Amino acid sequence: MSIVCFLCPGMFNALNAMGGAGQIDRDASNNANTGLYCTFIVFGVLGGAIVNLLGVRWTIFFSGLTYSLYSASFIYLNHTGNGAFTIATGPILGIGAGILWSAQGMIMMSYPVESHKGRYIAIFWVIFNLGGVIGGIVPFVANYHQTDNKTAVPLSDAGYIVFVALEALGAASALLLAPPSRVIRDDSSHVVLIHYTSVRREAMEIPRLFRNRWMLLLVPMSVVSNFFYTYQYGPYNGSLFTVRTRGLNSMLYWASQMAAAYAISYLHDYRSLSRRRRGIYSLTLLTVLANVMWACTLIIQTKYTHGPLASGESTDYPNGLIDFTESRRAAGPMILYCFMGVVDALWQSFAYWIIGTMTNDSQMLARYAGFYKGVQSLGATVAWQLDAQSVPLIAQLIANWVLLDLAIPFMLYVAMNIKDTSEEIETLSTSEWQTKYYANIDDILI
Repeated sequence: MSIVCFLCPGMFNALNAMGGAGQIDRDASNNANTGLYCTFIVFGVLGGAIVNLLGVRWTIFFSGLTYSLYSASFIYLNHTGNGAFTIATGPILGIGAGILWSAQGMIMMSYPVESHKGRYIAIFWVIFNLGGVIGGIVPFVANYHQTDNKTAVPLSDAGYIVFVALEALGAASALLLAPPSRVIRDDSSHVVLIHYTSVRREAMEIPRLFRNRWMLLLVPMSVVSNFFYTYQYGPYNGSLFTVRTRGLNSMLYWASQMAAAYAISYLHDYRSLSRRRRGIYSLTLLTVLANVMWACTLIIQTKYTHGPLASGESTDYPNGLIDFTESRRAAGPMILYCFMGVVDALWQSFAYWIIGTMTNDSQMLARYAGFYKGVQSLGATVAWQLDAQSVPLIAQLIANWVLLDLAIPFMLYVAMNIKDTSEEIETLSTSEWQTKYYANIDDILI
């Protein structure tokens, strides 16, 4: 599953981390991503049911192909200047991504034993973000010999073709996945005791997600978890740096995520502490670093109001676009972009880890993962439209910062109520494990 995400979402992330998906004018990319996350909202929530009914291999295979279609649309955009096809591929990708990430969340959170969940999340995040690192090499190499580094240019056809090929390979690798029923853990236990499911049962389970106390408390966390990408990719990386430096930044951004995810896994799996304490300590670290990150970003944001424009006008950042060869100018902004990657990895790792503490049931985790990604996409939809509607960059930054701090108290409340184990519930029915795990059904249904 990590390889699939390395080659599909990983390449998508690398492309978008350049700002405008490699384009100078971000309108087509912003509108495509708005459409993407609109359908992602729906198919994120439905994704768990689809995966439970149809299995993991073919659903992920067809979902992976939508990433290739999205990247290929930019070749058409390069030649025609018409963004209609690119915008149309966004909603299609949203359908595929919603299903793929539901399957990914189920696999990552239900396959490991409880004491190794942090490690499995880290392994996934390292391999997944390696895709972003490799993908960042493409624009860096393709534009390395650009003669005028102060003039913004779009990513070449060759760069986009590489993305298309890698994403198609990722889709094909999904056919090698084993279904949960055939997976045996390191301790010889099965991933889950198979529960019968049907369209009727899944149709009943989906509305219950919206009455689940704990998932509702995590809605602010979910909204924030992809909201900041728009600002970081476009108004920051896409507005301040030359194309080749944006590619280099993308590599370093995802490499920083790999290191941070691996490091935080030791805290999430540190068995000398209760799971409750691990959650509180992890959230405390995340809160401090995230606020430091936005404070540093604000200092830089006050120096400019826009990046390169479609009219040909360059950024109004002092002395123009930053190239990595200008070490004195580049060091601070580039290091900050890496720091943004660290905070993102800590946020995503915490989110998956805390959801994974709720149950070990693969079918429930597929639904939880889908709900998380669906709500996450709601936030992303709003964020991409803020940039598409040319909302002032400093206003976008403040929105990100405020939403993050509003989410923290809800996350803390959930962390303070984490139970030390959920192993006992694996063989129970949904209603039985909800009653047993939370002691009272009122904890689940509002």
